Amino acid sequence: MSWYVLYTKPRMEKRVANGLQQMGVEVYCPFITEIKQWSDRKKKIKTPLFKSYVFIKMEEKNRNRVFEVPGVIRYLFWLGKPAIVRDKEIKVIREWLEEDKVDGAKVEHLNEGDKITIKNGAFKQQEAIIRDIGKRKMRLVLPELGFTLEVQTKEII
Repeated sequence: MSWYVLYTKPRMEKRVANGLQQMGVEVYCPFITEIKQWSDRKKKIKTPLFKSYVFIKMEEKNRNRVFEVPGVIRYLFWLGKPAIVRDKEIKVIREWLEEDKVDGAKVEHLNEGDKITIKNGAFKQQEAIIRDIGKRKMRLVLPELGFTLEVQTKEII
């Protein structure tokens, strides 16, 4: 059985994951806790790590069953075929979230478009391309894994 990536309607990841689990499908929908601030309060909210995406593990012959669940739009395709995520990659994401360990980073002399190799952490030895650099966050594209990673950075003074 392989891991596939489903594209869902916006903010339907949790409902889709629950519906698929009720059908007996192995589902992985990683969540992170974020602190959202409004004008009058702050609140901790669990949000999907990958917006509008859910990972499922099933046999290829049963792939069309997922469309019975409301909120599923389509499979993510890569080179004309449904994208397959390796078990190793799912394991890395799970470990990264379970350890809740993100090494601090300081951005110096890096520019958008630069290619870097991640030296430590869950994505150690992965090649990445810098997409955006902000004061507190940096967005990296991990071409081998096929997704974008947002990491917190220290403000450069």
